Amino acid sequence: MLVGIGLMPHGNPVLEPPDGETRKLAEVLRKIGEKLRDVDAYILISPHNVRMSDHLGVVLAENLISWLGFEGKELPGEWKTDRELAEKVYRTEKGAEMPVVGLNFAALRGEYSRWPLSWGELIPLQFLERKPLVIITPARNVSRETLVKFGEVLGDVIDTDKRRIALIISADHGHAHDEDGPYGYRKESEEYDRLIMRLINENRLEELLKIPEKLVKNALVDSYWQMLIMLGAMRKAEFELEGSAYACPTYFGMAGALWVRKN
Repeated sequence: MLVGIGLMPHGNPVLEPPDGETRKLAEVLRKIGEKLRDVDAYILISPHNVRMSDHLGVVLAENLISWLGFEGKELPGEWKTDRELAEKVYRTEKGAEMPVVGLNFAALRGEYSRWPLSWGELIPLQFLERKPLVIITPARNVSRETLVKFGEVLGDVIDTDKRRIALIISADHGHAHDEDGPYGYRKESEEYDRLIMRLINENRLEELLKIPEKLVKNALVDSYWQMLIMLGAMRKAEFELEGSAYACPTYFGMAGALWVRKN
């Protein structure tokens, strides 16, 4: 059963907050970890693992190994894939005619079935109790409707499982908040980030589907596609927002939010 959802950033500043807003964001992330510490497994959707233009991926490799930090930040560790759940997600999504592939490396099972983790997974995992994982990768050239449908199917898979499962959405938002940053300044980054926080705090997530494509593109976001998957999964039950925060200490915006199941 899907018991909770955490929207979590993957930027280094949340690990060592440089200002008050980022400290508040880190507090929300710690709250997510505390609230979800008793779950049996996580499904983590990350935009910084395998990048495929028109297919989503479900990682089936058994061993998940820290490999790629961001800006020199090393976060070592190993995690295990919940192989049974990962295979069920893959088979069910494939059966629903979703554009999905199963991902493995080196060996189908055992010690040599290994998969690398990037900062997109590692930073959220620093706030979570160590549990078995299922890593899913979104795709930007898949239609909005397909991403939401993928999330609905994912929600069905989770709810047919007797265990307590949490969905973790790894996401940063607009990447052009600073003239001196790598992408310069674009007003659309601020506009998109303000809108996302309104939709979160006012329980208007269905309006994600109405965000103009031009705004998503020009804001240089790293969140929209996995949030559409989240929206689909959330349609399967009622969820209550228990906390949210936003910070932008560098050139990209970061948000955290925790939803818990009401029924």
